[in-house]
Amino acid sequence: MAVPGHLEFFVDPSRCIGCQSCVQACSECDTHHGEAMIHLEYADRATSIQTVPVICMHCEQPTCAEVCPADAIKRTSDGVVQSARKPRCIACGNCVLACPFGVPELYNDQLLMMKCDMCYDRSSVGKKPMCATVCPSQALFFGTREEILSIRPQSMPTNRFRFGDQTITTRVNVMVPRKKPRPLLLDVTSAMNERPQNRTLRLGVVDQGEPDPFAEVKI
Repeated sequence: MAVPGHLEFFVDPSRCIGCQSCVQACSECDTHHGEAMIHLEYADRATSIQTVPVICMHCEQPTCAEVCPADAIKRTSDGVVQSARKPRCIACGNCVLACPFGVPELYNDQLLMMKCDMCYDRSSVGKKPMCATVCPSQALFFGTREEILSIRPQSMPTNRFRFGDQTITTRVNVMVPRKKPRPLLLDVTSAMNERPQNRTLRLGVVDQGEPDPFAEVKI
């Protein structure tokens, strides 16, 4: 079995509403034994309630596997990086520290690293991962590139990310605003210092009687 090549996973962080539906659904995947392999993180908790779903990006050259001293982490021929194999995992935590996306989690009670495997029992037979079946805002989408481009005309998928001097290519795509010229990759290190631009909304504001329907409010 293999994940069909024309089906891809797309993450649109801007659409996440923090409902936790994906977390609950993930725990119900047959191979997860009641554990959720996806988790939500706050983008900047000090200034915003915006949440971001964190799933495995399934790197072409997975750093987690490269630093595993027990050779417990395997990547399938169709590009899906699996959880650590229990007979081999020594719970050293190297993978947790090495992953640039902060995906692997070490379960101390089981002495095992587990992470998102794209619901391989489902996706390898053409079904959607559990999280993508329940996401009400479609922040998590599993389908063809043509489908995502038709429903997200203002966005574009990217699967190349730069962390300092390291460039990582992944099987999972992240939706980013469409720009011209099209960026070749997403520079994560530089993006960490970006701040939202001020926006101007045209709202009706009550001022001593009659509201001004054309008053501008900056946020």
